[in-house]
Amino acid sequence: MTTATHAAPAPLAGGRRVSPGTAARNVATLAWRNLVQIKHNPMELIDLSIQPIMFVLLFAYVFGPAIGGTVEGYLPVVIPGIIAQNALFATMTTGFGLNVDITKGVFDRLRSLPIARIAPLTGRMLADTVKQVWSMAVLLAVGFAIGFRIETSPLHLLAALAVLLAFTTLFAWAAVFIGLAVGEPEKVQIFGFTIIFPITFLSSAFVPISPQAPEVLQFVMRNNPMTHLVEAVRGLMVGGQGGGPVLEHTVIALGWGALIAAIFIPLAMRAFRRRV
Repeated sequence: MTTATHAAPAPLAGGRRVSPGTAARNVATLAWRNLVQIKHNPMELIDLSIQPIMFVLLFAYVFGPAIGGTVEGYLPVVIPGIIAQNALFATMTTGFGLNVDITKGVFDRLRSLPIARIAPLTGRMLADTVKQVWSMAVLLAVGFAIGFRIETSPLHLLAALAVLLAFTTLFAWAAVFIGLAVGEPEKVQIFGFTIIFPITFLSSAFVPISPQAPEVLQFVMRNNPMTHLVEAVRGLMVGGQGGGPVLEHTVIALGWGALIAAIFIPLAMRAFRRRV
């Protein structure tokens, strides 16, 4: 194993600052760079497409008859739940990608360019948001193919996607912090799964909260931000089956997201300044 020696990137002449317009163009350019990389990495496209399809089919046909009585009866429960779960897992892609870029020296090369310092980070987050939309579209398409239907309206569907993207953008700061704080990409995945698996399964994403469950477990599930996110999305898509008022769930879910972002943005920026 050889260790490459990189010269320290030269600072921008005179500590030059870029204008907000230039910074926005930098972000857009680097977001596009992250998106076009997919054609050089077909596995990422498979991950964005095949995995959501697999989850929908497995949950619908394996668990559907047992939980919902029929596959068709379970689809209004499971499709919004899988969409929310997939969106949460996709945030780890941001942390993983950042860690790979830093460990491979991509960020060091970008620092030598006359671009906004924050552009590589925000460009990555913007590109991953676009990928999120693609995964949601795939999940919905598969759901429609096996019988899922939107029972509200197209505007409610767009509102559901907006709530999902807003929450995951806020939640993604936790993934950004993990990606910047750990030394290896594998550790990002370990931390990510350790956090997101309990959050998603201790919620009403796949099964209603049972009154027979221990009270402590019911309390955790009812107050889980994932439960509020799923109930908001479910309500906007199919009319709030099994959930309370959609607006209430939406406000609580986004409040959780804002709290998570308020905690992790300072931590992520401190880790970013330390490593980049």
